[in-house]
Amino acid sequence: MMGSPAWMNEEVEAFQASMKKFYLKEFVPRMPTWEANHCVEPEIWQLAAGQGMLCTSIPECYGGMGGTAAHDAVVFMEQGAIGDSSFGNPLHNIVAHYILAFGTEAQKQDWLPKLAAAERIGGIAMTEPAAGSDLQAITTTARRDGDHYVINGSKTYISNGLIGNLFIVVCKTNPDAKAKGVSLLVVETEGLAGFSRGQPLRKIGTQGQDTAELFFDEVRVPQTALLGHLEGQGFYQLMQQLPWERLLIAITAVGLLDYAISLTVEYTRQRRVFGGSLFDLQNTRFKLAEARTKLELLRAFVNQSIQKYMDGQLSAAEASMAKWWSTDALCDVVDDCVQLHGGAGVMLDYPIARLYADVRVQRIYGGSNEIMKELIARSL
Repeated sequence: MMGSPAWMNEEVEAFQASMKKFYLKEFVPRMPTWEANHCVEPEIWQLAAGQGMLCTSIPECYGGMGGTAAHDAVVFMEQGAIGDSSFGNPLHNIVAHYILAFGTEAQKQDWLPKLAAAERIGGIAMTEPAAGSDLQAITTTARRDGDHYVINGSKTYISNGLIGNLFIVVCKTNPDAKAKGVSLLVVETEGLAGFSRGQPLRKIGTQGQDTAELFFDEVRVPQTALLGHLEGQGFYQLMQQLPWERLLIAITAVGLLDYAISLTVEYTRQRRVFGGSLFDLQNTRFKLAEARTKLELLRAFVNQSIQKYMDGQLSAAEASMAKWWSTDALCDVVDDCVQLHGGAGVMLDYPIARLYADVRVQRIYGGSNEIMKELIARSL
């Protein structure tokens, strides 16, 4: 409906078309299996690596595709547009950007090619049973022991928790220093003594996304696992990367909104009531008109935010606005779409019902929307 955004060019459009084709061919037929198995099989990660979509904006010298945030945007927008919430590439992408932004040259040369080739699948071990948005409250520690760190603690609600094998672990290297005592350690878990995972966590939605608890019991990792050169930089590193994470959530919301509206237009045109289609009723048309307007308003703001991010001008407050408003709008619209489906809207055989359960978490992860409003208010 709207014209192409400023960040779109012919090359990005061609890439978007290839992504759309790839998702329809490789993802859509497999999505029911992922939901049943609560996990995406490793072979799909290999297929995605072959498409250049795991580290799309990582420079070629580190194994990435050498694209921009525009290429990332179409990867995640098109994933949303098929209604997929299983494939954990968003977290994988964020991990790669942490390493690109803060890693030493040796760390980038080591870890980024592995992530790009799906030899490693990334995750972020941040949340703990008693510490979510308040990162200073984490209790996982990493103490120095010669040329190693020894990690003790546990993490919960970790996306890619079962299949992941390279985690950015948020821990305290100086428990007495509050925010300045937080560091990020990059932990490769294959065959790592003292590391274990819990059973898949049961959730109301996102059934195909593997989510688990992680446990660290005297886990020894080399000193080179510290992301960057200095201890105590973790809080700063997290704050620097959160705007991209929050914008990425908003980008995905655009695709999911498009998907929800398309499902509902198709259903209401086919559903017969009172001698005509459900779509013919004024309430239906008005609700869908409202939904489409919310989508286009969101799309315009997200497109503007993508361009600002590419120009290095997106503020933390603006990223928080994008995350908060997009996920609230998404949940509101999907709720209306469920209502328009009637009884079918709560039957899991219908994709709108699964989407209703899937999108609820978006108002929580990446920082709850209440936290987003607090961050916005601080900028006033």
